[in-house]
Order: sequence, then structure tokens, then C-alpha cells
Amino acid sequence: MFNYLKLQDDQVQYVSVGPAANFAIGSRWLFEIDGQPIALLHIGSEWYAIADLCTHDQGPLGEGELDGFEIECPRHGARFDVRTGKALLLPAVVDIPAYPVREHEGELQIGLPAR
Repeated sequence: MFNYLKLQDDQVQYVSVGPAANFAIGSRWLFEIDGQPIALLHIGSEWYAIADLCTHDQGPLGEGELDGFEIECPRHGARFDVRTGKALLLPAVVDIPAYPVREHEGELQIGLPAR
């Protein structure tokens, strides 16, 4: 799976998802942007955006339990690192997309590949 975090700024199109002040620490939000289900997580002082689909069976990953920077798929227990999208525990063996997140002029934005 491609890691969008490695894209250069000119390769990314940022999409605003709302005022940064609306996203409290510890919160989680689910979005669909350009047909892509995305989970936005606010952990500590950082935001992380990952695909909201487990690569094992396309389960709703964003609904899973968080343990530090690991999210567990609620269906079969696969785990992923929310910082990178890396698959950490079977039954998933394929990483999930991880997207860059930034705060720009008070808006929280998720970066998708530019078209």
C-alpha cells in the first residue's frame, strides 16, 4: 500500500475537514473524501489520518480500540500504526494508507495525492 506521508508538498492536495478547534485531544472523526474512507485521530498534540478500512477484510478500522499509536481492527484484531499505516499484527499483512495532516489558517486539512 502506498504511504502518502512520503509525498512532497507539490504532490499533495489538502482538503479542509473543519476548524482545528473542533477536534479535541483524544477525539476521532470519520470522513469520506474523494470516495476514500478516512479516520482522523487526535493523539496528544498530533493529528493522524489513516484509511478507515482494514486490509484484512475491509472492516471499519476507525472504530477500533487505540493503544498508544496502535489501532486494532474491531473484527479480527489486526493492528496498525496510526503514524505510518504499517500492519503490525496478523491477520493483516498489508499496510493501510496514512495521510499527511496539517493545520492551515485555523482549518484542519488532510492531504491526498494531487490530481
